[in-house]
Amino acid sequence: MTVTFHFIGFVVDDMARSLAFYRRLGLPIPAEADGQPHVELTLDSGTTLAWDTVETVRSFDPGWTPPTGSPRSGLAFRCGDPSEVDKLYAEMAGAGYDGHLPPWDAFWGQRYASLHDPDGNAVDLFAPTGETPGSETPGAETQDKS
Repeated sequence: MTVTFHFIGFVVDDMARSLAFYRRLGLPIPAEADGQPHVELTLDSGTTLAWDTVETVRSFDPGWTPPTGSPRSGLAFRCGDPSEVDKLYAEMAGAGYDGHLPPWDAFWGQRYASLHDPDGNAVDLFAPTGETPGSETPGAETQDKS
């Protein structure tokens, strides 16, 4: 048996609102999808992103309830360079979306920022900085490098 990762699905309260967020990130989602109960988009990588309304999910899982608290999973979008992380984060937050963590230089060698989509899912933006991962790790100067 061969198993391959293929699909990521979101349950959304408002399809049009959710798709507008992902369009602003740059995904080519057709405008006519806004009124659909189920939408799929196959990315260049071959992975499919999908959105279902709460009503659609409850049609086959009547007891479904939305999770509460902080998101436990999320998506990460690679930007062309670190300045694009800053620019896209500012654009999204300026458009009223939840800018959860503003851009910072992460110790793993990336410019990183985190947003929440309209349904509370974590959506991260990143780009390699050219720094060696771990070079900014607190206490790294005392770690054994052998």
